[in-house]
Amino acid sequence: MSAQQPDDVYTHGHHESVVRAHASRTAENSAAFVIPHLTPGVSVLDVGCGPGSITCDFAEMVAPGRVAGLDRSPDIIAQAAALAAERGVDNVDFATGNVYDLDFPDESFDVVHAHQVLQHLTDPVAALREMRRVAKAGGIVAVRDADFHGMSWYPAIAELDDWMDLYQRIARRNGAEPDAGRRLVSWAQAAGFTDVAPSSSNWLYATGQQRRWQARVWGERVLHSSFADQALEYGFASEADLARISAGWHRWGSTEDGWFLIPNGEVIARA
Repeated sequence: MSAQQPDDVYTHGHHESVVRAHASRTAENSAAFVIPHLTPGVSVLDVGCGPGSITCDFAEMVAPGRVAGLDRSPDIIAQAAALAAERGVDNVDFATGNVYDLDFPDESFDVVHAHQVLQHLTDPVAALREMRRVAKAGGIVAVRDADFHGMSWYPAIAELDDWMDLYQRIARRNGAEPDAGRRLVSWAQAAGFTDVAPSSSNWLYATGQQRRWQARVWGERVLHSSFADQALEYGFASEADLARISAGWHRWGSTEDGWFLIPNGEVIARA
């Protein structure tokens, strides 16, 4: 998640349960649509890089090309830099930054990437315009965002319905758009892109290990992350409500036939 305008609120926050989930993301499982554009020597800006797992994958793919990773949180940037050092990736630099005011000259990068960022912004079109500014002529801006109302699960569990309703209320209270995936083409066009290639891909949790992992991630977030803090602060839920929703997640995770599908919209917009 990248730096934002001062009044932008990151719904997820940086609780350990959130960062741990983000660190499991790779270029292969979360940015496959970008990989064909990542050839040796290409320069990349990863906006909202989080703990840097995708960014480091990019750096390995484009070496000796340079990669820059930006995030709003100094603590998360420190984790990303530590990961790069651990993996021996020496062609990547991490820094704090603001997606609305990128500290780079015009036409600096061949590829500008943002994963699960636009859904948290109060002005995603302005962010796309700024990403377009720092993309080289003929380069690309590549973005991917989930679509919360497009998510589906089995079996039907009332607490997960309540979770979805609560998430939607919190995100919209923050001025954000949780159903961002379906809006990416529209936002890219509004930002001035005329060459926009859409695609979509899913995250699926349907094996025992995947179900337990997803249930643990959201079971913890519902109780301990910024999501929980905001639910209580905004008066949208009580601690008892959050405990009940968390228990519902764990009940879903213990099923033998459970399914949870997260659809993601994607666009490659050419500068």
